[in-house]
Amino acid sequence: MVRLTADLIWKSPHFFNALRDRELDLRGNKIAVIENVGATEDQFDCIDLSDNEIVKLENFPYLARLGTLLLNNNRITRINANIGEFLPNLHSLVLTNNRLVNLNEIDPLASLLKLTFLSLLDNNITKKPNYRLYVIHKLKSLRVLDFKKVKQKERIEAARMFASEEAEAEARKESVKTFVPGELPAPEVPKEDQAPKNVAPTPEQITAIKAAIVNSQTLEEVARLEQALKSGKLPADLDISDKDSLTTTMNTNGDKMVIDVENEVNGGASDAIDEEKNGLANMEHV
Repeated sequence: MVRLTADLIWKSPHFFNALRDRELDLRGNKIAVIENVGATEDQFDCIDLSDNEIVKLENFPYLARLGTLLLNNNRITRINANIGEFLPNLHSLVLTNNRLVNLNEIDPLASLLKLTFLSLLDNNITKKPNYRLYVIHKLKSLRVLDFKKVKQKERIEAARMFASEEAEAEARKESVKTFVPGELPAPEVPKEDQAPKNVAPTPEQITAIKAAIVNSQTLEEVARLEQALKSGKLPADLDISDKDSLTTTMNTNGDKMVIDVENEVNGGASDAIDEEKNGLANMEHV
């Protein structure tokens, strides 16, 4: 962070720009606070404070000469309520890519009675309902907003929309409304992006999984099938060819095995599973 000192102001580049205005270049200095601007002695038509870290548009002394203020790419969230008292002849203000969010945050700019050019592009405020009409209504002298000419029909529409203080207040209230998560419907997810939902297995499929556990050859296979039983998701390699029978086909170590599971399951599958797991464990320790 760099302080905007009188020394920095005196050492910064200053020149006549393309419009033949005397300009002070204070770009890219990581300045966080506007201060000591009185050191300019009101000798500049344009001050460029772009590409810094300024949060508040304030602390200006009385600068009758200043006509253009460039503040794009900063962090501005607040504007001094009486800024017009200090910059009476400011006609161009660039606030592109800052952090202005709600409509009421630009109300202080109404004190800039000669402001004709304003850019608020890349601020969240531009996404608010009726943003453009609200700004046109508040800033009567504005001719260009966000590099688009203000048309007469926009002025008429803005005057009609905000004919009363109540309408203005409602617009400001709407812009600061905080939405609780879940208040708005979740965006619809395309079908191709939706994850397949697990379908509860049928009694026959549950029977087949239990039978596969009984006939597993390794503990890893037993664990996998038990997890399938808990999650309700049928393993891809478990095929039930006949839903009306309790006979299933399982691919184990590459070989097809046909298993009659009726007696296995109805006669105490859980005991058989535990016994099978103990047996497999003993074999793996040998």
